[in-house]
Amino acid sequence: MITTENRLTPEQMQAAQFKNGICAVIAVPGSGKTRTMMERIKVLVQDYNIPPENILGLTFTRNAADEMKQRLVYVLGDKSERVHLSTIHSFCYYLLKREGVVFEILSGKNQLIFLKQVMTALEIENLPVGSVLREISLAKNNVIPPDEFKILFEGDKTMALIGDIYAAYDTRKAKKMLFDFDDLLIQAYLLLKDDSDVRKKYQESFNNILVDEYQDTNPCQLELLRQLITANNNGSSFWIAGDDHQSIYGFAGASVGNILNFKDMFPGSDQFILDMNFRSSKKIVQACANLASHCQRQIHKDFKTNNSDGEDVIVLESSNEVTEALGLVGEITDLIERRGYEYQDIAVLYRANFQSLYVEEAFLQHKIPFYIQGGQSFYSRSEVKHLLDYLRVIDCPDSNEADEALLNIINIPNRYIGKRVKSELQDFAKANEVHLYQALKDMQFQPDYVRKNINTFADMMDGFIQDKDEYVPSEIIQFIRSHTDYDRWLADEDLPSPDNIKINNVDQLQIAAGRYDSISEFLEYTDTFQDTTVSDDPKGVNLMTIHKAKGLEFKIVFVIGMVEGLLPSKKGNIEEERRICFVAVSRAKELLYLSHPLSYLGVPSKKSVFISEILGLKEPENNPS
Repeated sequence: MITTENRLTPEQMQAAQFKNGICAVIAVPGSGKTRTMMERIKVLVQDYNIPPENILGLTFTRNAADEMKQRLVYVLGDKSERVHLSTIHSFCYYLLKREGVVFEILSGKNQLIFLKQVMTALEIENLPVGSVLREISLAKNNVIPPDEFKILFEGDKTMALIGDIYAAYDTRKAKKMLFDFDDLLIQAYLLLKDDSDVRKKYQESFNNILVDEYQDTNPCQLELLRQLITANNNGSSFWIAGDDHQSIYGFAGASVGNILNFKDMFPGSDQFILDMNFRSSKKIVQACANLASHCQRQIHKDFKTNNSDGEDVIVLESSNEVTEALGLVGEITDLIERRGYEYQDIAVLYRANFQSLYVEEAFLQHKIPFYIQGGQSFYSRSEVKHLLDYLRVIDCPDSNEADEALLNIINIPNRYIGKRVKSELQDFAKANEVHLYQALKDMQFQPDYVRKNINTFADMMDGFIQDKDEYVPSEIIQFIRSHTDYDRWLADEDLPSPDNIKINNVDQLQIAAGRYDSISEFLEYTDTFQDTTVSDDPKGVNLMTIHKAKGLEFKIVFVIGMVEGLLPSKKGNIEEERRICFVAVSRAKELLYLSHPLSYLGVPSKKSVFISEILGLKEPENNPS
């Protein structure tokens, strides 16, 4: 087995060999943070004789937990299985179940439906369910119960309504013994806080705790961890690793203050800085340092590397989002054909999912294979596919394509039409040798409310079909959105996300449709995206949002759409937006491209301030401590 001394730098070794007490390991990108954490577990077991069962390692995503388990096998062998490595949510689930708490998990679409039922019972119909859920989640992540929530927002009518929903939502969940994911944290924290015997048991069971990506913790998770830390340092430790510059989940309640104020929260704690970047060229590391210097709140650290200088950061300027995508095609073609790189060496990163459309279009047209990490291609996203299916039925209702499309949209938005009605419709169409849309108009549906909803739907579609040649596709999409209240339905269905707002995707679809004069031309174009040999090739160029790219690295990175309003987002906090940009830039190993169009979606755009900061052309204001 490889020894710790041969694997670690002196700084990593010092962090790994920390013995008792509390410490923070602050690590720049590419500095071997996770490796140091795995080696620390090895040191605890082999050098300090800590039983593996007494070690708890926590992180924030299932993928990260799985990667830690795989790495730990390499350094600890068979003993690795005895170490408890998991996400924080999984640990809370384990703790609650082990203590006999009876519950089932409420999540995803079921959670939205449940909350919608609560709102209906309260006769509150004018608030998007997704937005209400986000506010409730933020409150829980900040350990704010319903009664405190109401006091906190006294005088704000909208938030007062959300407070009423929050209280009713929790009451109804409790009656049905349901926990959402935020409840796992809250309930585990309360159990440890209120029951000294349970708290003592877990403090003794896990007297050496390690937390990766600590900058992503929220206040509730911090309080939960506090309950697990023992008061004495006799054979116990609390060891965290993270990077304040990569704290990018404020939208979900994460608090960068948890890592920035760590030394104040834990007086007498130690701090180790891992500032050697093993990933990137000197010029990319300098770009990261330049950008980081503008953060007003940060833990000071140097940015070092022994790697070669590499090439200058390249800025690409284009006239609009279409020519920006075509510019990528030219650059990537040169990288592949002249410089010998492979497609999978390259990543195109963007702030929001809707930005992928023009890149996908350009890559398909020029046969550049690509792969969308952790997501779907633009025209495969459900909110986009539904509108395309509406167009298919409108364009040619008596066709096999329209038959399939009709089954997809007949209950979008919800018209209380289930599988039984769809099956009866298909049987009727087959018996009468007609297509489904004609069957829909001929068949007498039961019960009355189904018949009424289908007749209303058919009347609306008849109008669209009759007038389809009078309007261009973008106008028809707008009619569909208005007549079906599609945007409101999407808002209700949309779970909070930092980089994928469904309304933005629908807006982008409508803009794309504006380039075509007929529905059939537009549909023929969108069908070209079904060529998965180009659009779903794992060896292709990686397309992803910056949030999806966190923790990954690529030889070549293009950051696109670097204009004010996109990166930084006009809705975001400038400090967090800068950290998001930092994550993007620090993914690059050899080549970094920053791209900005002079206009975006037909509106003149201003180059992102982050470009000047990255290039060192702008002096930091009020140098942070």
